[in-house]
Amino acid sequence: MAQEIKSHLPSAYNPHEAEKKWYDFWLNGKFFEAGKDPNKVPYTIVIPPPNVTGNLHIGHALNNTLQDMLIRFKRMQGYDVLWLPGMDHAGIATQARVEGKLREEGVSRHDLGREKFLEKAWEWKDIYAKNIARQWRKMGISIDYSRERFTLDEGLSNAVKEVFVRLYEKGLIYRGKYIINWDPVTRTALSDIEVIHKEVKGALYHMNYPLKDGSGYIRVATTRPETMLGDTAIAVHPEDERYQHLIGKTVILPIVEREIPIIADEYVDPEFGSGAVKITPAHDPNDFEMGQRHGLEQIVVMNEDGKMNENARQYQGMDRFECRKRIVKDLQAAGILIEIEEHVHSVGHSERSGSVVEPYLSTQWFVRMKPLAKRAIELQKDKEGVRFVPDRFEKIYLNWIENVRDWCISRQLWWGHRIPAWYCDDCGELTVARTAPDACPSCHSKQLRQDEDVLDTWFSSALWPFSTLGWPEETADLKRYYPTDVLVTGYDIIYFWVARMIFTALEFVDQKPFKDVLMTGLVRDAEGRKMSKSLGNGVDPMDVIDQYGADAMRFMLSTGCTPGNDQRFRYERVESARNFANKIWNASRFVLMNIEGVSEEELKITGDLSIADRWILHRLNETIKDVTRLLERYEFGEMGRALYNFIWDDFCDWYIEFAKLPLYGDNEIAKRTTQAVLVHVLDQSLRLLHPTMPFITEEIWQHLPVDGESITISAWPEENSTFYAPESEQEMQILIETIRAVRNIRAEMEVAPKHQIELLIRPSAEVIQTFRNNEAAIKRLCGVSQLWLDPELKRPDKSMTAIVTGAELFLPLAGLVDIEQTVARLQSELEKLDKEVARVEKKLANPGFVAKAPQQIVEAERQKGEEYKAKREKVLARLAEIKG
Repeated sequence: MAQEIKSHLPSAYNPHEAEKKWYDFWLNGKFFEAGKDPNKVPYTIVIPPPNVTGNLHIGHALNNTLQDMLIRFKRMQGYDVLWLPGMDHAGIATQARVEGKLREEGVSRHDLGREKFLEKAWEWKDIYAKNIARQWRKMGISIDYSRERFTLDEGLSNAVKEVFVRLYEKGLIYRGKYIINWDPVTRTALSDIEVIHKEVKGALYHMNYPLKDGSGYIRVATTRPETMLGDTAIAVHPEDERYQHLIGKTVILPIVEREIPIIADEYVDPEFGSGAVKITPAHDPNDFEMGQRHGLEQIVVMNEDGKMNENARQYQGMDRFECRKRIVKDLQAAGILIEIEEHVHSVGHSERSGSVVEPYLSTQWFVRMKPLAKRAIELQKDKEGVRFVPDRFEKIYLNWIENVRDWCISRQLWWGHRIPAWYCDDCGELTVARTAPDACPSCHSKQLRQDEDVLDTWFSSALWPFSTLGWPEETADLKRYYPTDVLVTGYDIIYFWVARMIFTALEFVDQKPFKDVLMTGLVRDAEGRKMSKSLGNGVDPMDVIDQYGADAMRFMLSTGCTPGNDQRFRYERVESARNFANKIWNASRFVLMNIEGVSEEELKITGDLSIADRWILHRLNETIKDVTRLLERYEFGEMGRALYNFIWDDFCDWYIEFAKLPLYGDNEIAKRTTQAVLVHVLDQSLRLLHPTMPFITEEIWQHLPVDGESITISAWPEENSTFYAPESEQEMQILIETIRAVRNIRAEMEVAPKHQIELLIRPSAEVIQTFRNNEAAIKRLCGVSQLWLDPELKRPDKSMTAIVTGAELFLPLAGLVDIEQTVARLQSELEKLDKEVARVEKKLANPGFVAKAPQQIVEAERQKGEEYKAKREKVLARLAEIKG
């Protein structure tokens, strides 16, 4: 038994007290730990590991909430669930944060040296890892802490080395000179997907390069004149008639005075600029490819910090953008630069530092992607391929992986997985190995030094689904929990992470890493903007929890979620979720107060059921079916709305109202049946709601006379065929319509709740029995002293009317209201509404207002106008009824 009913629930729910109490209770009970029953079917999720760079943001809160909902749901369904937690070392981002902290102390990483710097980085990691764990607890997520991993822990480091060595031995990892994306601020290479392309207003610089033979010049256009210092050719299209006579000639490179050839290459677009382009193989990826085809020299004119080097001659030491300005002036003065044209183009920026990325010729490590991508592409042709939710993201994924380029995996950092490669200082031999070699295998020298670079963070993250389960060892966890069932992640990292996990899993474990990929959208601010530090519009989930409680935040995020789509964060929606929690709390207090002294054995649903009993049990069946189906389909928003409507409308607003009749009546059998239905429906509703709102459901459930240690490990509700009663829906709907219609009329006529009224009903033959069977409920819930029920009824003079399914309702005004006073009040209300309608129409007829006011203000005025008109129609209708 969960807990004896010792007292009523407090008058108000205290989320902060409940959250700490129950999370500690769950941890102490080890309810989150997997592997307790080998006979259960496993269900696995690995958490997308947050970076140890700072606090969790609202996007993490959404992602973790959705995963937790699935995990709690499957746990209650009887699966052996493993939700494996962990964190990512986040190489570039974490190193930048640690270096920033050191700068505040007046120290650089080079002052400390590699080992001391790494000590500082581990200190940073320990602080933020503990902080993230505290935030996980506050959000209420049910992860298995006993299996927590970190991308730099020993087991994962061994997995990274194993993968690197195997790929190298297969010729899929190589070291070579290539144009890479270079971040001059963090001074490290970036992969293509770590570059954000932004439209920038720039310029197209048109220059005349003089021909060596003095016969004229050739015009070229460039957006980056500073790179001309590294030009090694001019290229034209081989079929461009304008330049065919120049192919094979040479020009004199201005400023540098170096001879460079004019070559023909089909890559050149004759329509762009002049149709002739300067080729700088060391500073442009397309030029690099062209240079490879034509055997051109590669001249680097910049240093790693973005400043010009010795090959830049008199511009050496200048920042690249300062050099651009100076070169433009010098070229203008020399008559070389003949036109500057405004030009909007896409410029790559570093995802981490925000600086303009420099295409840079550098020796780096690469993964040969085409062979790995081939199997991933073939997998999706099979019915057993990874399922993307929504399925439109499969096309996005395939488009990228079908056109994938080799992956630059080396990073010029200290924090990360150091590349397992050693160089012999004596003979230059390169050795790639799982452990440091004692001597050079070629010349046996002991003078070995390890590669200074580390691997791209995503290299280790790509192994996450299987490395966290113990691979490359054949562990019990790997055998039982791999492949995982679903990955919940943002659509913005399909390329960074999802694609890479798929191809590495196929290569090394010979199985896809997960069955489903559920794509979530971004959580934007109330205006639809992306949250950012620069805008100052970020939302800290811990602040939301402190103010409203974790359950309210979780319910708001999950109900606002549609797979793959962004949502807007609005505090009004969090307040609405908190109000829902309060509604559940108050309904539960009512139930508990009305079952005092009743044992669990006495709360069996037996005996005759009222229409309200049959209806709520049938609606519970329907809700169980809908919620289960929607959770299985990852439709969290629809699932939340289905539960909200059932609990708030059906259970709290209607069934509890009907339940008061037998609870406060003299029929003990009916009272006991109602008590049993109340407890059963509340118990089942709490279980359905538990994955979304774990804390309040545990707090209430522990007060119910039901069997079990915790709602966390209670059984998920299932449909009960004995409660199937579809006919009850129509009957109950008639009663609800009737009560609602009478209450609306009373409210419109301002009739006090305690004032008893007369009600006449003219029913059709099909529904008359429903009204007869429920006269007591109608009288009590409508505040009716006299109820007349007759299919032949004539409408009384001076009466208010309403039409419901199968019947007409009449409320005689005599004795209900003072007719003269009511007419005067309605006339006054009509005059006010006429004025408001006229005011809005005048405002909307003003072209200046409609053209100049913000669209949302204009729309709000239109909405007001429609509301005023609707109210006016109601008042006119009531006046007509009263006047006869």
